[in-house]
Amino acid sequence: MAVTDTAPGEAAAGPAAARASQDRSAHEQILRRQSARESAARTYARALPIVPVRARGLTIEGADGSRYLDCLSGAGTLALGHNHPVVLEAIRKVLDSGAPLHVLDLATPVKDAFITELFRTLPAGLAGHARVQFCGPAGTDAVEAAFKLVRAATGRTGLLAFAGAYHGMTSGALEASGDALDVRVARLPYPQDYRCPFGVGGPLGAELAARWTQSVLDDPKSGVPLPAGMILEPVQGEGGVLPAPDEWMRRMRRITADRSIPLIADEVQTGVGRTGAFWAVEHSGITPDVMVLSKAIGGSLPLAVVVYRDDLDVWEPGAHAGTFRGNQLAMAAGTATMAYVRENDLTARAATLGARMLDQLRSLAREFPVIGDVRGRGLMIGIEMVEADGESEREGDGWGAGGAGGLGEVGGSVVGGSVELLDPVGRGGTGDADAVVMPGVIPSPRPASPELAAAVQRECLRRGLIIELGGRHASVVRLLPPLTITDEQATAVLDRLADAVAAVARGHGLGGDGQRQHRRCSQGEGSR
Repeated sequence: MAVTDTAPGEAAAGPAAARASQDRSAHEQILRRQSARESAARTYARALPIVPVRARGLTIEGADGSRYLDCLSGAGTLALGHNHPVVLEAIRKVLDSGAPLHVLDLATPVKDAFITELFRTLPAGLAGHARVQFCGPAGTDAVEAAFKLVRAATGRTGLLAFAGAYHGMTSGALEASGDALDVRVARLPYPQDYRCPFGVGGPLGAELAARWTQSVLDDPKSGVPLPAGMILEPVQGEGGVLPAPDEWMRRMRRITADRSIPLIADEVQTGVGRTGAFWAVEHSGITPDVMVLSKAIGGSLPLAVVVYRDDLDVWEPGAHAGTFRGNQLAMAAGTATMAYVRENDLTARAATLGARMLDQLRSLAREFPVIGDVRGRGLMIGIEMVEADGESEREGDGWGAGGAGGLGEVGGSVVGGSVELLDPVGRGGTGDADAVVMPGVIPSPRPASPELAAAVQRECLRRGLIIELGGRHASVVRLLPPLTITDEQATAVLDRLADAVAAVARGHGLGGDGQRQHRRCSQGEGSR
């Protein structure tokens, strides 16, 4: 559909003016009542003071008549956008059939069709010998179920998770997430380029992260006994949109398989085509032992499942249950969604359009120093906002010619003021690989700026664009558009975002020319 949405706050004209005034009044009253009556724990409602009353595809209409392009998509739940016809038809079919809506874990034709479609999409190494457990209708309950499963199967209790992770809000899921307060899960470094924990990024940073993991598991004095499982996200979402390197994912698979540690892939947000593959683990070609699924698999309605290897199926009856694990409407909507994504190859669409959007956003970053990094995979995109006048590089910090001792332990040597590291990722430690040369001066990212990110979110909302914030300091602007977004809509999203960034940069006296980028996006640069 064409994007002709008027920006929020545009004045109504003629006879519609009185109705618009009434709509705004109703909108404000609803927001006031929400503030007075709902929990202080509410989140999205604080940054997005809108009252949705109608929605279709990418577009939301508020009670005050304002229209928005929604790049939040229910935090990634809406793979096909709002109220897609195939989803509505699937729901209506169940309602009109007289089928029971609540069935606990009884077998039904609706559930059978859902499981059949789900298994059709699973990685080949898992689909042929998998079991599925329906959980309470939230991803965090599926995470809890996965933990209970691997503990029961291995007889062990500990878990491995990664810095920056987000796995849900129940106690066990929080313990494995990056902001846990009472830590009973061992933390491992998650590779990333812009804020690499080792200060190097790229294949070298991923190699160091992998070797740290091996050391923790193999060192009898590490303080980490052999765990019941490892849980990871193929792309960290709430952690700041950090795609895991494919070779690092393969290393994690080998490390866990060699030590009989079940590998749990949290695909709650990355699944059903979001990253340009139906499941994000497919980019690396690995087959996890357990997959945690929710969000898009319910086709916009609450549903969560755990899929796992059949030899892990050691549970006693009732070992994990939930009153609402038999959501028939969600199963019907999920079946329709998964089939539509598969049959229309929306995974390839997400990969192609996502790469194009990333290219255009990187052009925007070259204009505005307040954008520190642009990253993502498929239609899971992050733009990290930074202080424009922060430190940009540091001398050595122990990694240059005077401080390479640590690297010597993994086959390193000093070469002319830089560090030469043998055996890059995946070479098996033979020492005969090509050397990786690392400069003596290592770039250091500028400080994250949650203030600028929040300002960009506000400016986007004024322009009729809904975005999310995430990352370590809530400094990452996140785009999660539906997989059905058109080229024209993508251009409109990028135009509004570019205008918002330009407005924030001007407001903070940080320069940049947003008009040049706006013209490029409007002309469809990169859309060939």
